[in-house]
Amino acid sequence: MVALMLKGAVLLLALLAPGSASAGAANFTLVNGTAGALANLSIRRAGTQDWKPLGSAPAAGARAPVSFKDPDCAFDIRADVAGKGPVTWAGVNLCEVKSVKLNQDPSAGAWVDYDQ
Repeated sequence: MVALMLKGAVLLLALLAPGSASAGAANFTLVNGTAGALANLSIRRAGTQDWKPLGSAPAAGARAPVSFKDPDCAFDIRADVAGKGPVTWAGVNLCEVKSVKLNQDPSAGAWVDYDQ
């Protein structure tokens, strides 16, 4: 009986803990870590086809604030990279991040770094 009560207490604490997965995505800073200019910056919830404009893109090496709010965490970000064409950064986690750096390399592909 004590073990059952302890399990219940642990579950309750996990559900009430700050920073739970239900926080959703919020405003963040976007950093252009590619070597080129970005254009046609857009975003969609991961696993969907509904691309939405994300705002103006920062120049190469620059950063820009992004106003964004969504109950989900996983997103795909897409942009046209100068000299490279369209690039998609898949499965970007936007929950509880301050900044997202978009990187792209011909041999390594596309990846993100967080909180730069």
